[in-house]
Amino acid sequence: MSTLEEAARIAVGDVELAATVVSPGTLIPGVLFVHGWGGSQAQYLSRARDVAALGCVCLTFDLRGHVQTRGQFETVSRADNLEDVLAAYDSLARRRHVDPGAIAVVGSSYGGYLAAILSTLRQVNWLALRAPALYIDSGWGSPKLQLHKDQDLGTYRQRLVLASENRALRALQDFEGDVLLIESELDRIIPRAVLTSYREAATHARSLTYRVLAGADHGLTAEADQRAYSDVLVGWLKEMLAGARRGTRVPPVRESQPVPESPPG
Repeated sequence: MSTLEEAARIAVGDVELAATVVSPGTLIPGVLFVHGWGGSQAQYLSRARDVAALGCVCLTFDLRGHVQTRGQFETVSRADNLEDVLAAYDSLARRRHVDPGAIAVVGSSYGGYLAAILSTLRQVNWLALRAPALYIDSGWGSPKLQLHKDQDLGTYRQRLVLASENRALRALQDFEGDVLLIESELDRIIPRAVLTSYREAATHARSLTYRVLAGADHGLTAEADQRAYSDVLVGWLKEMLAGARRGTRVPPVRESQPVPESPPG
């Protein structure tokens, strides 16, 4: 592996010692994790550590309206949170050793919706969406909580939505990188019709991998479902990164393959 050397100085009291920093000369991929509505970065820290072990720089963060900024929960809008995601992406892309041309974005539910839209505003190579949400385009600047009062999201999410009708789906239609879509079999929040809408929109994806977490609910409340999701995500990223390092493309995978629950341990 090639290396870079940079002269440095180390202060010791009133003396400065000459030093040299030797670092990898090859840039490595970055992975941005976007949590769902009502969640936090803590939900992704374990997965981020697993992905970092693949040779990536990972970034998790808390969207506005969550954790330390919980006071904005009732007023924060999709526009505000997309701004958060853009700022997080830019922070990751500027990190030392991160290859800005090799960035993956992983999002769940509301975070998956924002991640899809992000792909139209920044360069994204790999997009992993677990139970991505879908919202009507109107009311973009309104408080996110207000959408559930102003929009009939239940009915909207039960039908096939065309890419021409929705900003997130248009984004996925234009996306030319690799896509992972993950459905929870027993999801009462994001029904299969939403996943079908995303799946049908990904017409220009370099590859599309679709997985169903058997017996899982939306929040992956069972520990086995959490492990199953991590296994699918890490395995997919490992395959994508290996292909990128070899300079090869992964062929499309469009069949639905349920993932068995992990044995208790």
